[in-house]
Amino acid sequence: MYDIVFISYDESSADTNYAALKARFPMAKRVHGVKGIHQAHIKAAKKCFTKMFWIVDADAIILDNFNFDYTVPDHQLDHVHVWRSQNPINDLVYGYGGVKLFPRKMTINMDTSKTDMTTSISSKFIAVEETSNITAFNTDAFSTWRSAFRECAKLSSKTISRQNNEETGHRLSAWCTKGSERSFGDFAIAGAIAGRDYGLSNIDDVSLINNFEWLKEQF
Repeated sequence: MYDIVFISYDESSADTNYAALKARFPMAKRVHGVKGIHQAHIKAAKKCFTKMFWIVDADAIILDNFNFDYTVPDHQLDHVHVWRSQNPINDLVYGYGGVKLFPRKMTINMDTSKTDMTTSISSKFIAVEETSNITAFNTDAFSTWRSAFRECAKLSSKTISRQNNEETGHRLSAWCTKGSERSFGDFAIAGAIAGRDYGLSNIDDVSLINNFEWLKEQF
């Protein structure tokens, strides 16, 4: 019912994951290589024709039972919807890396100055209690470290609005301690610890986490 857009930048598994998505949902579109997370999502919105549109991250492996068939009630067409995803390293299941459903016009006009892209679109947010995918970000050392760094900087700095502090603390602890035996798990933990420390030291502004060149230098 709504357009589906797959967004990729430099992820090594992007082509494989996009092919798998297209095999099940042939009308899916792709935005690739756009610099800036906000700008990539704005471009995605401009490729769409439906009031709401789905976003699939490049490292998302969509579960077989997820069908992109959710219908948004008329009174929620200005809401951001985020599904859950499963983390392959620490087994957390929450909105990080999950499939998202965005209002098209609000995405095009989003506030690009906010660090957290999802909450910069609308103040109205729905966390859907369904798991959409595995967020398989652990495909190489840098991608794994970068993903963990960015998420834990946001968690520790409380950048994401409406966070539950107890829940955030639990997630941050899991990122920083669990999964060393998993593929690239040591890099995830190292990135999480570095991101946590960066977020705590830069509570007022963690916008550099969206600068991938800067992140490469930190790595």
